[in-house]
Amino acid sequence: MNYRNLGNTGVRVSPLCLGTFNFGAATNEDEAVKIVDMALDAGINFVDTADYYNGGESERITGKAIKRCRENVILATKGHFPMPGSRDPNARGNSRRHILNAVEGSLKRLDTDWIDLYQLHRPDFETPQEETLRALDDLVSQGKVRYIGSSTFPAWKIMEGLAISEKRAWVRFATEQPPYNLLDRRIENELVPLALEYNIGLLPWSPLAMGMLAGRYRDSVHYPAGSRADRFGTIYADRITPRAVEMGNRLLPVAEAFDLTPARLALLWVKDQPAITAPIIGPRTVEHLSDALPLLGMSLDTEIAKTLDEIYPPGTAAADFHNTSGWMKGFSA
Repeated sequence: MNYRNLGNTGVRVSPLCLGTFNFGAATNEDEAVKIVDMALDAGINFVDTADYYNGGESERITGKAIKRCRENVILATKGHFPMPGSRDPNARGNSRRHILNAVEGSLKRLDTDWIDLYQLHRPDFETPQEETLRALDDLVSQGKVRYIGSSTFPAWKIMEGLAISEKRAWVRFATEQPPYNLLDRRIENELVPLALEYNIGLLPWSPLAMGMLAGRYRDSVHYPAGSRADRFGTIYADRITPRAVEMGNRLLPVAEAFDLTPARLALLWVKDQPAITAPIIGPRTVEHLSDALPLLGMSLDTEIAKTLDEIYPPGTAAADFHNTSGWMKGFSA
């Protein structure tokens, strides 16, 4: 396996990152521990979670699962959203107050002394970035956090952060976690060029477009059992449109022609795009993870890449995976 640098840092991570969104909900603790064990045994050393996932259960289970080899795991988590049930107007966003409290909560749930990569789960347009970055710089100085990143930020907001960090000699963003898949390639217009220029490692979420690129959807009305659209509806269901499903299913004959499953082809494509450090996979079961593991030693063929560019043109979108960003405008499908 070829390990990759985590953005501009000297840390080496696997080309797939294990996401734990399902831990504590769709995936029970026993199955989650099995998934983590299988991933670590296969060479995956990069695990991503968030305080918000399943009311903190994802962090708790993740921390327990990696306890036996904590020193060898690059552990990432995120903060920004209010925890379920919180009525405190200050227990959210990217203020100094909330970030410092959120990190303490994550450390306790993860049962660890440090977080390798702490990410801002969404941008906060009401809090000056200087306040946020100063808090993050203090956390790095204290040894509680080692590197910082963002998630679903516009390119200009990341650039603003880099400029502030350069001016103040504070810790800078090493990574960004954007939505990216064959159905939503809009990050190629501004974010990817920025990442290449300033050595920001991209950690894409939803590389399989919630299963639309895995052949799981036959129409936009009947959701597969266990899917996020089925379990949660709302923002997830909004992405499942007739055009998105139709475009997603165009991948099936291509995958068959190249002797790959649709899921493997979609994930392989994301993994080997410019500026990508590691796409985040979120298996619900051991079987889901097992299907992805062979990609650790595979590379995207140029012929396949050219074929996919013809079907899914660079920089375009057939589904709106930025519908939770709060800033992306103008999508129509």
